[in-house]
Amino acid sequence: MRDVVEGFPRPVLGRPGDAGLFGPGSMVWRVNGEVLTALGGGRALLMQIAHPLVAAGVADHSDFEANAFARLWRTLDAALTVAFGDREQVSAVSRRVAAIHGRVTGRRGDRAYGALDPELLLWVHATLVDSALVAYERFVAPLSGAERERYYQEMKAFAEAFSVPAEMLPHRLADFDRYLDEAVARLEVSGEARRLAGEILRPPVPRLLLPAREAFALVTAGLLPGRLRAAYGLAWSPAREAGLEAAATLLRRVGRRLPRQALVWPHVRAASARLAPDRGVVRVRNSVE
Repeated sequence: MRDVVEGFPRPVLGRPGDAGLFGPGSMVWRVNGEVLTALGGGRALLMQIAHPLVAAGVADHSDFEANAFARLWRTLDAALTVAFGDREQVSAVSRRVAAIHGRVTGRRGDRAYGALDPELLLWVHATLVDSALVAYERFVAPLSGAERERYYQEMKAFAEAFSVPAEMLPHRLADFDRYLDEAVARLEVSGEARRLAGEILRPPVPRLLLPAREAFALVTAGLLPGRLRAAYGLAWSPAREAGLEAAATLLRRVGRRLPRQALVWPHVRAASARLAPDRGVVRVRNSVE
């Protein structure tokens, strides 16, 4: 169990008064701050590696197989720091991730890949945006069209922090949705991606966490676009869909009853304290509800 929790993110408070890229009242704080939004993380990963060059980069350069949870916490910490950190913290993460990605290069057959390829960066960003919206609306609360649009527009700053060229980002959410649909229709899930998917969905865990691992696999399969779910060979049925919806309904109900501080990441609480040290979690409540 120690290996699972050892690398759990512990954010640093940051510079007092510095709201970072977004701040209270933003849709990014509202959506990305919710712990339950992270239930879309498996979906995003499987969508990412459905691109054969992303799968190649993960297979060749990632330590996922050796320590899946350490990699998960590092990735999560970077994303949450960009969303909730101060400007200096955001800049540090941006530089560090760009340096790491600069070393991720290689070939598959006659095709070269690089993690700083703008097309691949855009695809990875697209999976994060879409999966966050899917998971938030499934497990937390519905969003209006205007809220979805605002979230998409705000996340452009998130994309640029991770080296996605601004000119490549679709202009409006409707343009983004078309890009995503067309990209998914072109994807061909490779054998390498299916092998990685097995490691993502069922990493080695202590016996105590086996039910949680199976629940994660069910949620990930259920949230995937149907075409990709079939390409990965993930079984689905009306009974599984009903089970997922029952779980989602339960989570939404529980979420409305639990204290807000129990439902957000530590980065949200750190950002709240940085902006209003005398109010702490009250500010978090106002920023995400």
